[in-house]
Amino acid sequence: MTFTLPSGATVPVPGFGTGTKWYKSGDPSIDRNVVDAVVSALKVGYRHIDGAEVYGTESEIGVAIKEAGIPRDQIFVTGKILPKIANPRAAVEETLKLMQLDYLDLYLIHAPFFDEKSHGISIEKAWEILSELKGEGKIRDIGVSNFSVADLERLKDAKEKVAVNQIEFNPYLQNQTPGIVDYCQKNGIILEAYTPLGPLVPAAKGGPLDPVVNKLAAKYARDAGQIILKWVIQRGIVPITTSAKVERQKTNLDLDAFTLTPEEVKEIDEAGSKKHFRLYWADKYIP
Repeated sequence: MTFTLPSGATVPVPGFGTGTKWYKSGDPSIDRNVVDAVVSALKVGYRHIDGAEVYGTESEIGVAIKEAGIPRDQIFVTGKILPKIANPRAAVEETLKLMQLDYLDLYLIHAPFFDEKSHGISIEKAWEILSELKGEGKIRDIGVSNFSVADLERLKDAKEKVAVNQIEFNPYLQNQTPGIVDYCQKNGIILEAYTPLGPLVPAAKGGPLDPVVNKLAAKYARDAGQIILKWVIQRGIVPITTSAKVERQKTNLDLDAFTLTPEEVKEIDEAGSKKHFRLYWADKYIP
């Protein structure tokens, strides 16, 4: 399955994340663990690197791209804005500087959760500025993250259409907000999933999904993570995952040799719907 953006660019699947476990707060030094993980990911075949200013790992992405030696036009790089939302132009310039890049393939408003009055900017105005930066070639495609249907409706009349909405999505959270998956897929907005392997974290294990995934893992001679990632892709969504372990990076990438049947996809849908598990932004959403 391929995912094509308005620019005509194809989104490589899956993406490799540089947040969550790699998150840095205010430390300007280079974290070699992050650099090494991204270099390793690129060398085993990932071509989609997902970053954000709030992760604090943009410099590491830049160093890793240089060290990996993969041509820039073969790597799809995403950035996101939130803390510096008051000045999108400055934020993009800073990200490009830290990543040592001339352009970003995709740039997202990381969340709608900012006080528009105190920041002196609305979602609509931020979007307008990002559209200008796209026109200047600094960004190839623009999108959002953690947006609800109501948030997306605010941009429905914008000249530049929303290309991507990156949301928390997995079998135990099949709609981050009511109706969001259906709305995006009906309106040509590509969905990306962070925390696609949420059901495998210790706090979520032991739920109704386990026997279904274990059965399918045995059938296809795959592990549970591969089954869930394949389910995400077959739901028409781009998974973003991460790991420092080379073997795990390889298995998370090795998803082409098998296909779940429509009945198996539905079986995961139904088992997952019996439990609710959210890792992020719990204070912003009702269950």
